[in-house]
Amino acid sequence: MHFAGGDHYDELYRDFRWKVPAHFNMATVCCRRWANDSCRIALLTEDAAGNRTQYSFSDLQKKANQLSYALRDAGVTKGDKVAILLPQQFETAVAHIATFQLGAISMPLSLLFGPEALSFRLSDSAAKIVLTDEAGLSNLLSVRDKCPALEKVIGINTLQAYGVTQWDSFLASHNRSFPLTDTLATDPALLIYTSGTTGPPKGALLPHAALIGNLPGFVASQNWFPQEQDVFWSPADWAWTGGLMDALLPCLYFGMPIVGYRGRFSADTAFRLLQDYQVSNTFLFPTALKMMMKAWPNPRQHFHLKLRAIMSAGEALGKTLYDWCEQALGVRVNEMFGQTEVNYIVGNSDRWPSKPGSMGRPYPGHRVALLNENGSLCEPEQIGELAVHRSDIHHHPDPVFFLGYWNHEVDTATRYSGQWWRTGDLAVMDTDGYFWYQGRSDDMFKAGAYRIGPGEIENCLMRHPAVGQVAVVPKPDEERGNSIKAFVVLTPGYKPSAELAYELQKYVRNKLAPYEYPKEIEFINEIPMTTTGKVQRGMLRQLEIDRARKES
Repeated sequence: MHFAGGDHYDELYRDFRWKVPAHFNMATVCCRRWANDSCRIALLTEDAAGNRTQYSFSDLQKKANQLSYALRDAGVTKGDKVAILLPQQFETAVAHIATFQLGAISMPLSLLFGPEALSFRLSDSAAKIVLTDEAGLSNLLSVRDKCPALEKVIGINTLQAYGVTQWDSFLASHNRSFPLTDTLATDPALLIYTSGTTGPPKGALLPHAALIGNLPGFVASQNWFPQEQDVFWSPADWAWTGGLMDALLPCLYFGMPIVGYRGRFSADTAFRLLQDYQVSNTFLFPTALKMMMKAWPNPRQHFHLKLRAIMSAGEALGKTLYDWCEQALGVRVNEMFGQTEVNYIVGNSDRWPSKPGSMGRPYPGHRVALLNENGSLCEPEQIGELAVHRSDIHHHPDPVFFLGYWNHEVDTATRYSGQWWRTGDLAVMDTDGYFWYQGRSDDMFKAGAYRIGPGEIENCLMRHPAVGQVAVVPKPDEERGNSIKAFVVLTPGYKPSAELAYELQKYVRNKLAPYEYPKEIEFINEIPMTTTGKVQRGMLRQLEIDRARKES
């Protein structure tokens, strides 16, 4: 077991001080300062065919210098947007470092985006350049004419196509060191579009300093990363905050290697990567951990693992998964909460006791509280909206904050109550200062006289061996307003039946309050998920609303 023991929280939280230089650039701390050591490994990459390559920080810096020159020659200047439509590979890291040191803004995009999603983000951001590979090229070219600001498409290992500049020719003849563009810590560095719960996605503009704001939570949740011979891997897409700010950039900041895998996630692949690369630290979504638990209940009987820290976020972990990780993997999972706008603010570590199912406590440097609908602080054990103050307990500015939503100043302002940023997520804080997630404010619903949060019911159902995945939503009900409905994906070996549905209902009734059991269970093949592994309950809620309208 990799437990540090003891409770050092109060001391760590009280004594922490932010050190944010006025001039700061992520390219310097994530690559330049390590580049003179040609033996220091930055990335270990592997594709779906099993081809492996390793790259040093020196390799990363040299290629980033070439790209910075090429981008500058193509007309990219400070403040311009460079879109990066790439998977977990070397060129993705190169693109970010090159963009940062140019003073431009990198905009990661997921290869899972369809044409409409790509078109909206490219047009809304007015991105000048897109770097992509064969997987993203078709969708990109189909919408290129709808993106008037887009001047050039750079193809990495793509077939020759009209209007696409090949990566090698784009970088040719640029082999000098690149002079770093002077940037303030508050200058924009990243534009990451959030999925949102209502309306179209909004671009969250992050400054260079946001990386500093992420570091206390990253270090703590990874049980005081880095330690000698640490190796990091996460399936989290580098196009999202979870992959970029919770994995890639912090690892590069500390000069430690990260594994990049270009292939589909599976439980077998996950365990194989953990074993082959002797991964010590990881970030795994609850969805991924559930798949791994179901596929390999006793993994250490089959795989030689070196794990010492697991961070999990995106959804509540639940006691079943928490216990399995501790017993089957020998690692106590550190749950964490954050969002693109204010990331890595609450969580757990081996430096203080955890409570299974709790989100944890505010990480050092962040002042976090719960606000009621009037913007007042909630008392312990009262449900409220999780909020983060613009300054820490010492009244120093917290660098974790984003700069605002791109072209949405009003939407940015409405999310604040004074100096408190309202996250839109509901929680309860106990008398020990631990937060307990209750779901998105728009996930909560009334059923009769009771306020229902789906997380507790879902976690209960997940403990039943027949349940592989589950999502709980309200179903319109004339008498009660709503009733509770559960959508369930069964584990292999179980078949849908009325008897099994009744068994699951009875299972919940025996473990939770009588009003919390699902009045209806529907067996489905797949739960809708976001690209970051979060359950899209809104889609299922809308499905039930549409069904009710047809029946009325």
